[in-house]
Amino acid sequence: MSSWEEKVHKVTPYTPGEQPKSTNVIKLNTNENPYPPAGAVQKAIADFDYESLRKYPDPTAAGLIGALSDTYGVPADQIFVGVGSDDVLAMSFLSFFTSGEKILFPDVTYSFYDVWADEFRIPFETVPLLPDFSIDIDGFCKGDAAGIVIPNPNAPTGLDAGTAALEKIIRSNPQCVVIIDEAYVDFGAESVLPLIEKYDNLLVTQTFSKSRALAGSRIGFAFGSKKLIKYLNDVKYSFNSYTMDAITQKVGVAALSDPEYFKMRCLAIINERERAKKRFTELGFDFPDSKSNFIFVHHPKVAAEDIFAALRENNIFVRHFDGERVHDHLRVTIGTEEQMDALFEFLGKYLEEKA
Repeated sequence: MSSWEEKVHKVTPYTPGEQPKSTNVIKLNTNENPYPPAGAVQKAIADFDYESLRKYPDPTAAGLIGALSDTYGVPADQIFVGVGSDDVLAMSFLSFFTSGEKILFPDVTYSFYDVWADEFRIPFETVPLLPDFSIDIDGFCKGDAAGIVIPNPNAPTGLDAGTAALEKIIRSNPQCVVIIDEAYVDFGAESVLPLIEKYDNLLVTQTFSKSRALAGSRIGFAFGSKKLIKYLNDVKYSFNSYTMDAITQKVGVAALSDPEYFKMRCLAIINERERAKKRFTELGFDFPDSKSNFIFVHHPKVAAEDIFAALRENNIFVRHFDGERVHDHLRVTIGTEEQMDALFEFLGKYLEEKA
């Protein structure tokens, strides 16, 4: 190893879900929305003044923040935007978790949290989920953490902890910033957003990637007290003033302009998820009661790895994880009715052959 390489800060990177090259697949592995964005998004792109790209975008993203303010009823100075919620969360780790003391998050959760902690040299401790995969609320209420991150609904389990339980965690930790990552909240969980007026240490993050079908455009946002948002912006402008391009800002405003379309598509996914739960149960699977756009399934008689491989060989992609507690589970994104029917048709035949 060369002398300069010895000084490199080495981390194990996050592993995203597989992106198959072929279009002739059923892709249920990355929690993408199976429906297109609102029609206003397509119009916004078509009408975009491409000559304006020679200029820098608005570093404050004022138009997008204004639209978020109108949509969610939160003052503009209590909103932060970034290039996907991953960017927002990374900025939050940089801003709030650098005391050298440990932060907490669940042991089975979004696998980027420990990557950021390693990247930014933040000590962390994971709090094991309970046997039913629910959040151990009391495990987060000891009041000795330097930061707490909890996704709700959790990923990959899909479980909703409930606002009362989450408020108990926030109330028990006034000494640190508590981040509630609500990437999937629009599929049936209740947001803790109203609590930002009660707790100045609460940061609530959300994204356009899932419920607004804009994973390819990268828009994330956060709500919090004016102090929290100011500190986030200070770090952002010290890192890169122009994090969000002009097209993305316009697309974000357009996506927020059609609330009826948003509600309709969320409801379609919720209804399909509930139908999928019945079909999985009929096929012998068990799973936590998901309030997200995916279901975390386990079959007591057939190994998840075998089901995963068989599905993949037939161009149906789901997500399999290697972790000790989750290696025999599959996370299945909710697709369209036609996609889910194809999944269940295959599983029915496959499991019958295995019986």
